[in-house]
Amino acid sequence: MNHIVLTKVEPTAEEIQFMEDRLYEHNSTRTGKDDGQLFGFFIRNEKQEIVAGLSGWTWAQACQIQTLWVHPSLRGQGYGERLLDAAEQEARVRGCQIIMLESYSFQAPGFYQKHGYELAYQLQDFPPGHQNNFLVKRLE
Repeated sequence: MNHIVLTKVEPTAEEIQFMEDRLYEHNSTRTGKDDGQLFGFFIRNEKQEIVAGLSGWTWAQACQIQTLWVHPSLRGQGYGERLLDAAEQEARVRGCQIIMLESYSFQAPGFYQKHGYELAYQLQDFPPGHQNNFLVKRLE
């Protein structure tokens, strides 16, 4: 490593995955926990197009929901609740004790709170004029 060059790029999916794998290796080494798994649930229409979905991961008895999206024409019809229930059930099956997620103030923090998530922290003006809400639910 005699010649090191800093480059600015729009990263590829492979480059991002490389970095995430290295960080996971570090975290696993430090904690002794190597049980990380991704999960995803999708709702598709008759054309097999994704119209709603949720993705996240579990590791070390913890779960993080990274994305939950429902097509605007299907919102308010219970699809988000079905996805959230499926994720919570998967987390329980994997032995998780806690779930964490983020939701901007213009997204759906109230939806999550209605489903038992508590506001753990609210970052003001991120993005400017809005809040980034960190919500947590303890599983039984």
